[in-house]
Amino acid sequence: MKVVEIAFAGYPVTNLKRARQFYEGVLGLTVSKVFGDENSAWVEYDIGPGTLATGNVASEWKPSRNGGCVGLEVDDFGAAVKRLKEHRVAFLVEPMETPVCHMAIFSDPDGNSITIHKRKAG
Repeated sequence: MKVVEIAFAGYPVTNLKRARQFYEGVLGLTVSKVFGDENSAWVEYDIGPGTLATGNVASEWKPSRNGGCVGLEVDDFGAAVKRLKEHRVAFLVEPMETPVCHMAIFSDPDGNSITIHKRKAG
């Protein structure tokens, strides 16, 4: 598995409207993409070459005072999933496909969330 960059940092939220008011109104970030609706969505804010994402789309992904999640862009998503399975890494969110990417979430040995991610062309 080859990690080529940090794809995004993500924070789960419990109230999407309140979160958007904070990230957009207080921090002044501009939305680059929204996947979902006003009740359940993944909201992206592109900042330079990286992306900060917030959302409430996966019940397994809960807010925590212990930290957020980093998304690692990989060169070959299938090979990365295979390697993690070979090392018996348990997925919190099984490998999945979205309109713009492939992703899966797992934990490091201390319980920190890590996402592997592969953008689709275009």
